[in-house]
Amino acid sequence: MEAVETTATESNDAPAPPSPVAQALTPWLGIALAVIGLLWSSGIAVDLGIEIIAEQVMCAVLGLAFTIVYLNVPAHPKYQGKLPWFDALAAALGFVIGAYLIYRYPELLENVAYMPIEASIVGFILVTLTTEALCRTAGWGLCVVLFGFFAYAFLGDLVPGSLKGRAMAPETFFSFLGIDTTGLLGIPLTIITTVVIIFIFLGQVLLRSGGSEFFTDAAAAIMGRSRGGSAKIAVVASGLFGSISGSAVSNVASTGVITIPLMRQGGYTRPVAAAIEAVASTGGQIMPPIMGAAAFLMAELLEIRYQEVIVAAILPALLYYIAVFLQADLEAGKTGIKPVPEDQIPPILRVLKEGWYFITPFAVLISALFYLNAPPETAALFGAATIVVLGLIFSYKGKKLTLSILVLCLRRTGEMSVDILVIGAAAGMIIGILDATGLSFGLTFLLVQVGEGSLFILLSLTAVICIILGMGMPTTAIYFLLAVLATPPLIELGVEPIAAHLFVLYFGLMSMITPPVALAAFTAAKLAETNPMRTAVAACRFGWPAFVVPFLFVIAPNLIMIGEPLDIAVVFVTAVAGIWFASAGMTGFLQISLSVLQRAGYIIGGLGLLLPSQSFDGAYLVEIAGGVICGFIFLSERAQKKAVLSH
Repeated sequence: MEAVETTATESNDAPAPPSPVAQALTPWLGIALAVIGLLWSSGIAVDLGIEIIAEQVMCAVLGLAFTIVYLNVPAHPKYQGKLPWFDALAAALGFVIGAYLIYRYPELLENVAYMPIEASIVGFILVTLTTEALCRTAGWGLCVVLFGFFAYAFLGDLVPGSLKGRAMAPETFFSFLGIDTTGLLGIPLTIITTVVIIFIFLGQVLLRSGGSEFFTDAAAAIMGRSRGGSAKIAVVASGLFGSISGSAVSNVASTGVITIPLMRQGGYTRPVAAAIEAVASTGGQIMPPIMGAAAFLMAELLEIRYQEVIVAAILPALLYYIAVFLQADLEAGKTGIKPVPEDQIPPILRVLKEGWYFITPFAVLISALFYLNAPPETAALFGAATIVVLGLIFSYKGKKLTLSILVLCLRRTGEMSVDILVIGAAAGMIIGILDATGLSFGLTFLLVQVGEGSLFILLSLTAVICIILGMGMPTTAIYFLLAVLATPPLIELGVEPIAAHLFVLYFGLMSMITPPVALAAFTAAKLAETNPMRTAVAACRFGWPAFVVPFLFVIAPNLIMIGEPLDIAVVFVTAVAGIWFASAGMTGFLQISLSVLQRAGYIIGGLGLLLPSQSFDGAYLVEIAGGVICGFIFLSERAQKKAVLSH
């Protein structure tokens, strides 16, 4: 169960075995949750003429999620392995309220004004169960934020200035948040129930059929023979798997046990090996076509097609991984790290011959999205069905799907959906409070006033807020919260809406590698048995473009595929060159070890090349100057290398 695993990972403690009751019930609850989500995603209920609305399905999966949480995640470590009476009561109440609302919700929603007592009681139970489940699964960081919004909902009329809002009466508060479709059962939970669960199932089927081994072997076959091949394998494998896993921390824990020892064996220091793994795993959340769960939520909030989000995210994600890849190569050149030993590199033809079918579901997914214009849940269903059929026929390294493994995939899908369902419900409550109290308008007005003086100041302030609010939170929670709070002011000031959403996503994710609470870096450091803070600092160095590129695609949207093809190509090529030279300056190596002056020149020139010519009048002169500086140092460095070799 991801709710248990994530919490355990973040606290650096191994999860204790659940109580016997939890062990007996959780598998069946997880299977039921997954089956309901998959059936709803498939649209079979509509095809069969079953009269059911989305909110009833959300109540069903949320009730099951509550039951799983309270059976498995104790309120205090002293209850690990036990099931105290209050957790048993909460689990039973969660199951009952979910079942009750499956039957009662349509009438309750339609006649909420005439049933204030029932609506308030139901809302109180839902809000209380969600809040406590959130504290147990996502940690106290997000809970503190949620409590702040609760306080504002009751006391908003006492806040001075532009943030003054409308206070909510307790009975209105609970009935609105629990029953209204703009509250707890709102857009975030709708997307998770409809789209995210099917993608989690797709990832589980790929994992259980040997997909992660295939991706690692393919990366080894392609990258293993180049210098620093072990790190390049980690970058490619972690990026591919991270896009599916939906969690940077989980991805580090899953792939890091293989890639970090491989990098250590290749010659990378412990902090550097851990940093590369952390950065590569974090980047999986911005890598199309899946992007964790953020892409689906972004498409819904922006009211655009999912395909448009994928297209916009391609170039920034490529720049991110090109930067990590180049720095791994430069680090290898600087420290003399050799390729992976030949006996550890599988032949590429053998890998493709044995595992070709793992490419098929991605081809089906992308084809369904872009050629059939299918919605993401339908495309994911096609992809999952493809790998299920092929996985039952073929095997990779002895891994083959069977009916029992498919049941396990369903169980794990349900269990892994729990924390994201709870987070979605909490995000719905935050959105509901923002709308009901008018706080969203006050926040936007306040930040727009800041941005009118300088868009750069507003962007910088937003970036800092995103990193701070993102500390300690799962990826989905980061994006939910920041999309609601931080994007409206940017859009109000003329920033492209999709650029604004990608901006907050990038900086929210950077909290995973940014001290003092760098969960992905700290998890990788634990696996590498090295200092967590040194790892986080190294991760920031390897992931530095992610702190710069978002500013660039806000200023010049060419980087998110908005503009003429030639302009897009030029901006991307100069950005790659800028990242290469600036990374060389930071690493201290390109062709040979660099002097302090050469390093400074590469950094200055590289940043100049990164600046899009559309940024401001005369920006192209800065770009040209950057290219000239880098070109001059490159040629002089080449001459130095020749002189050394000739002697």
